[in-house]
Amino acid sequence: MRIVPDTSVIVDGRITGIVQDKDYTGCEVIIPEAVISELENQANKGRETGFNGLEELKELQKLCKDGKISLKYVGRRPTLEEISLAKGGEIDAMIRDTAGANDATLITSDKVQKEVAEAQGLHAIYLKQEMVAYKDLEVGKFFDKNTMSIHLKENVRPMAKKGKPGHIKLVKISPKPLKRIEIERMAREIIERTKSDFKSFIEIEMDGATVVQFREYRISIARPPFSDGIEITVVRPVAKVSLDDYKLPDKLVDRLRNSAKGILISGPPGAGKSTFAQAVADFYSKDIGAVVKTMESPRDLQVSDEITQYAPLEDDMAKTADILLLVRPDYTIYDELRKTKDFKIFADMRLAGVGMIGVVHSTRPIDALQRIIGRVELGMIPSIVDTTIFINEGRVAAIYDVELTVKVPTGMIEADLARPVIEIKDFETGTPVHEIYTYGEQTIVMDVGETTFEKTPLQKIAEREIIKEIKRRIPDATIEVDMKSDKRATVWLDERHIPQLIGKRGKTIDEVEKRIGISIGVEPLQAKETGDNFPINAELSGNYVVLSFKKDAVGTPFDILVDNEYLFTATVGKKGIIKIKKDIELANIVINALKRNLSINARIREE
Repeated sequence: MRIVPDTSVIVDGRITGIVQDKDYTGCEVIIPEAVISELENQANKGRETGFNGLEELKELQKLCKDGKISLKYVGRRPTLEEISLAKGGEIDAMIRDTAGANDATLITSDKVQKEVAEAQGLHAIYLKQEMVAYKDLEVGKFFDKNTMSIHLKENVRPMAKKGKPGHIKLVKISPKPLKRIEIERMAREIIERTKSDFKSFIEIEMDGATVVQFREYRISIARPPFSDGIEITVVRPVAKVSLDDYKLPDKLVDRLRNSAKGILISGPPGAGKSTFAQAVADFYSKDIGAVVKTMESPRDLQVSDEITQYAPLEDDMAKTADILLLVRPDYTIYDELRKTKDFKIFADMRLAGVGMIGVVHSTRPIDALQRIIGRVELGMIPSIVDTTIFINEGRVAAIYDVELTVKVPTGMIEADLARPVIEIKDFETGTPVHEIYTYGEQTIVMDVGETTFEKTPLQKIAEREIIKEIKRRIPDATIEVDMKSDKRATVWLDERHIPQLIGKRGKTIDEVEKRIGISIGVEPLQAKETGDNFPINAELSGNYVVLSFKKDAVGTPFDILVDNEYLFTATVGKKGIIKIKKDIELANIVINALKRNLSINARIREE
């Protein structure tokens, strides 16, 4: 008996099992050179299907040496043009020609290939995709109930991230580094098992990178030249939760149930955004009885079977959106929004009347909205997003309400400065937190109130790094640090150590700022403890910002504070004033403080 397997059954890894069946004992296996070329091309591009196919051919060689089958390679290698037209059927045609020329049976798991072969008068056997009983992958042995992800790389000890969102540690989980052959074996098993499991998919296959969704595991396989070694990363949700587990305020649950139609779920990586998103999806599907779909790449949300998960159609999420608009879901989860195209698709679907829930990476609640600015028209933002929910350390840390109004922006006085303003309010208290508006050609995002969320883990780490850097230079100093934003911090230390930290012409503080990447204001620790300061008058005069003092203050050095934060130290001049040129940063800070009605104070600098 002669058989010609095509590329599909070789990549499946099933041909070695078939030829050992008693019906095929001693058969002659004819491999077209076109198959070899196709597998070689895929392997050269770093694609797992190519490597799997080549491994299967090695197994056939072993069976040939053992005398169980005869094996030969025939035909010619395809040209570059024929390889480039493989998706159009050129390679498949060459394989059928080989079967016809050798009076052999074509074996394929490609239904179109089988139908075309029979139409040409060839004998063909179609192998339906075999669905095997589910069992865990070999990589599953590295997981326990607290493992979020595992990280495997050749010549490196296996590592895992363990814990819960916000409290994750990277730990080594094996005493021995993994060998290349072990990683190769695991990668092959993943691909073969994915093809035979009806709940698993190869989501992405590119040169050197393959992304697989195997049941609850999201698996990324990287190999050279894309990476410097073979690497497998497997991510798994630690737990599936419901919306009740978050203990949300009744007011928010009522909003989700009745009025929220454009929601952004934001937070830093690993904070639990996707876990919350799938809880929202199940809430809409089961509690509300709504039709819910998802748009994901890869599809890794762990949602109920009632919710259909869509991938990019023909590698284009815009085409997926076109289909969804015909399906008419009540709500769609878009996981995740990163590129301008994603935000535009989200906006288009929302404006078409679909309830949209988007997942966005951000380190602060306001960052989710800032990522939309410039990607859609500013005035349309409240029509696209009405609610933002910030997730941090696995909990809901802040909820914002987004509204459009016409008013004079906070900090401005003249009535003729009234304009459309997007107000971002704390959802529970109704307190304004941020305002977004245009001023000239600029889009301004202004903080107008205290935020209700805690410092991010990155800000806490930055505070520790600042203390560490200063301690290297002044070991015996008592230091306190407060991060004012991601880019600014205030440092308090004993007054006698301040000149040492500042350094000659500010050289030392400049070095610290460059190493940390954060602007640092320095204040005496004693001033923090006493807080002895008084308000001063500040105004614009020509090309200067002028700070006015009493006449008896002439010649006295003062610390200048804006909103109780140290800004700089200067000595009062002969006219009882301190002048700052308008074109330097210090002046801009004072001008902004005037616009926002922030306090501008001074205190005597003790010598």
